[in-house]
Amino acid sequence: MSVLNTFDVSECLSFLCFITFSLIFCFFMLFTSSVLGGKSSSRYKHTPFESGIAPVGDTCLHFSVKFYLVAMFFVIFDVEALYLYIWSVSIIETGWTGFLEAFIFILFLLLSLFYLIRIQALKWVNK
Repeated sequence: MSVLNTFDVSECLSFLCFITFSLIFCFFMLFTSSVLGGKSSSRYKHTPFESGIAPVGDTCLHFSVKFYLVAMFFVIFDVEALYLYIWSVSIIETGWTGFLEAFIFILFLLLSLFYLIRIQALKWVNK
């Protein structure tokens, strides 16, 4: 059976209807909130935090690039741990093929972690 035989027009039409109604609903909600939403105006409306207190000091906070780097590493490894959790739930269905794929995936994870350690990307000490 080829891919063209399994193509169903009704599925595409229902997906198109879903997207269309979702967009219409979003625009309707935005329009309704702009019409019915409360509007206030006072002399303190456009001051910082609407409190009337003048800002003190510099608002620019400087973070180390290492912070963002470690945050990105955390997100990457966290998503990969989620993938491994999903694999462990379906281990019976995947069988030995799934086990081999997970083993290769874990191997790539370990190689990437060793690479990060080798290039000293996880060290906080300045040179």
